[in-house]
Amino acid sequence: MSTTVEMDETGVAVGTRGVVVMGEIKKMGVVGCGTMGAGIVEVAARAGLDVLVAVSRPASEVAGRARLTRSLDKAVRKEKITEAERDAALSAVVFTTDLADLADRQLVVEATTEDEDAKLSVFRRIDAVVEAPDAILASTTSSIPISRLAKVSSRPDHVIGVHFFNPVPAMPLVELIGSLLTDPDVYARTEAFVAGTLHKQPVRSGDRAGFIVNALLIPYLLAGIRMVESGFSSAEDVDKAMTLGCAHPMGPLALADLIGLDTVSAISTAMYGEFREPHYSPPHLLLRMVDAGLLGRKTGRGFHIYQP
Repeated sequence: MSTTVEMDETGVAVGTRGVVVMGEIKKMGVVGCGTMGAGIVEVAARAGLDVLVAVSRPASEVAGRARLTRSLDKAVRKEKITEAERDAALSAVVFTTDLADLADRQLVVEATTEDEDAKLSVFRRIDAVVEAPDAILASTTSSIPISRLAKVSSRPDHVIGVHFFNPVPAMPLVELIGSLLTDPDVYARTEAFVAGTLHKQPVRSGDRAGFIVNALLIPYLLAGIRMVESGFSSAEDVDKAMTLGCAHPMGPLALADLIGLDTVSAISTAMYGEFREPHYSPPHLLLRMVDAGLLGRKTGRGFHIYQP
C-alpha cells in the first residue's frame, strides 16, 4: 500500500510502475441514499459526475432526493454554490431501484447500513452486474475490514474502502483502505479521484476494524457514555467539560448523537469482535438506547433532545 501517485505533463495520474492508473471517471454509482449516501451523491454531483443512485424501494428515493435537495438548498443559502449549480447537481443525479442499472458504472460506492451481512449481500450483487473489468468497487464502511467485503467479489483486487465523514459536503477527509488483495493501481486511481475530482483529502489506512479515525475516536465516545451510565456525570456536563476544557467543537455525547447511536454501536461491536479489548465493547446503556430507538439527532433524541 505504498503506491505513489504522480502526475505526468498532461495531468494524468501515473503509478509507481509507470503505467497510467487513472482514466477519467465520469460515471459513478452509489448504493444507498441515507445520510452518508446522500452526502456522497451531493459531492459527486457537484463535481460534475454522472451519478446513479440505487435504493431499495421508491420511498427511499423520495427520502433520499429530499435529503439531497435540502443540503443543496442550504449550500445556496450559505452562498457556497449558486442556484444554477444546485440545479445542475440535481439534474446530474438519477435514481433506480434496480441494481442491474449500475452495469455501466466506472466506480460504485456502497453506502448501506453498517451491517456486515447486508453489505456482503450488496457487494455480491454489485459484483455480478458491473460490467467494466477495471471498475472500482468501493465501500464507505466505517468499521468492517475490506478483506471481508472483497472475499465475495470475483475481482477482490478492485475492491477498496473509501470512508467519508459526516457531513460529507463539509468534511474534507476520506480514509482509503485497501485489503491485502487490492491492486496498487486501483489504490492510486481511487486516491487520485478522491483528491483531484472530489477535492477531498485522502489518508491511507491499514485494513483493520475502525481504520484510523474510529480506532481513536470510538474509545473516547464510549468512555463518555460510561461516565453517564455509571452516574459519574451528566451528558451535559461531560460535553461541557470537553468543549470548554479541551476546546473540542463538540462533546463526546453530542458527537455520538450526530454520528447516530446505532452507528456508534455497530462500529464498537465490530471493533470489539476483532480485537476483544474491553475499551471497544459497547456499554449496556448504548445498547439499550439503540433498542429503544433513541438514536440521536436523526430520531430527535439520544443523549440530548433535538428539535425536528
